Amino acid sequence: MSKPLHLHPDRLFSSDPTQRAISRELYKTVANLPIISPHGHTDPSWFADNECFQNATELLIIPDHYVFRMFYSQGIKLEDLGIPRIDGGEVETDYLKIWHILAENFHLFHGTPSSIWMNFVFSEVFGFTEVLCPENAEDYYHKINAKLTSEAFRPRALLERFNIELLATTEGATDDLKHHAKMKGTGVDNTVITTFRPDDVTDPERLSFMANLETLADLTGENVTSWSGYLNALRSRREVFRAHGATATDHGHPSAFTADLSKADCEKLFSIVLSGKATPEQAELFRAQMLTEMAGMSCEDGMVMQIHPGARRNHNKKVFERFGFDKGCDIPGRTNFVEDLQPLLSKFGTESDLRVILFTLDESAYARELAPLAGHYPCLKLGPAWWFHDSPEGMLRYRHNVTETAGFYNTVGFNDDTRAFLSIPSRHDVARRIDCRFLAQLVTEHRITEEAAHDLAYDLSYRLAKEAYQLTK
Repeated sequence: MSKPLHLHPDRLFSSDPTQRAISRELYKTVANLPIISPHGHTDPSWFADNECFQNATELLIIPDHYVFRMFYSQGIKLEDLGIPRIDGGEVETDYLKIWHILAENFHLFHGTPSSIWMNFVFSEVFGFTEVLCPENAEDYYHKINAKLTSEAFRPRALLERFNIELLATTEGATDDLKHHAKMKGTGVDNTVITTFRPDDVTDPERLSFMANLETLADLTGENVTSWSGYLNALRSRREVFRAHGATATDHGHPSAFTADLSKADCEKLFSIVLSGKATPEQAELFRAQMLTEMAGMSCEDGMVMQIHPGARRNHNKKVFERFGFDKGCDIPGRTNFVEDLQPLLSKFGTESDLRVILFTLDESAYARELAPLAGHYPCLKLGPAWWFHDSPEGMLRYRHNVTETAGFYNTVGFNDDTRAFLSIPSRHDVARRIDCRFLAQLVTEHRITEEAAHDLAYDLSYRLAKEAYQLTK
């Protein structure tokens, strides 16, 4: 039996009436600010081609690992959810049948941020007034599909409707950037920019590493079998990415380990890597050196450097072998920032032209390591609560753990880090509500004034992200 879908205006605010009243007033001032989304993984072809999305299942289930990860944990096969297999093997292609799986299991998301995001999309984007359930699943599916064929739901129209001022996608170093090139001169290229993620050519343990180096050579005309040629090729790609709007790089290494080897040692290590005989320890050392090299290049070209270590990628080997990357089986792991970052910081930590944004999946590092580091080194800023902690409780823990040591202004606002385009407004709304809740608590405890809280609400929702990612020029 269907139930009313109602988004309470005070959702995520404190139950304390005094704090709740202050949260309301703060939220009113930031609720409709433009969205700055400087770190994400939406598909640039959506905005380049501006084609209508095809159907509800392809848009809201198949690309969203938050959704199918939960279903997999409950014994539902990824094949039954239409997730493509690497070998082209058979998967469910009846999208309405897949949609029924979502409706029948929607209760699994109670208490999770996915429930907040999806109900926001259903209510605020598509206008539904009943909670999704088996009885209304077909009505949901057909109404969503009908709306997706309209001009108002084309990707560029949704950029305007969602009040997205800036959205950054993320592409590998060997990406040809054809979709971003297609946007050139359309106006949307001022809204949708790229981000340079070189992991495909800096991680020797990637299965496609050697093939990627060949592509890198083809794209740049550099001899990537020499250490100097390899570095020149990376500089060349950075320049191309900057020409397509990139202001930032992105590095998803297993750890925060950095190194500062001599040129001779770098050349020797690179030779071992090219031989295909690098040990896991040598591969880790190479990645560590490349983080330091990337920091040096950021000092040269001004690109903001994002480091987000700690994900133990593809923990479920059977899923990885059958379905590939980004299928919900990445798990957080412990991360050491103080020792691991010291080589990089010893070399570049006081450089005025360097900005490094640190993310973590290891919450224990917030108060112990990250806040003290960002509270000292001029080049360091803290990224927001990320991935598994992109949630109301995770955001609150983040603010409680880092604010006393690092303050607010060594953080960079919020970014959504999502592939799910339609969830972007909801994710930013959650972040704004939680920040207003946290600020309201500080006001009621007389730790900041209401005037300061209003300034901070604006900065956390909008200004800090623009400044951190150098989007103000």
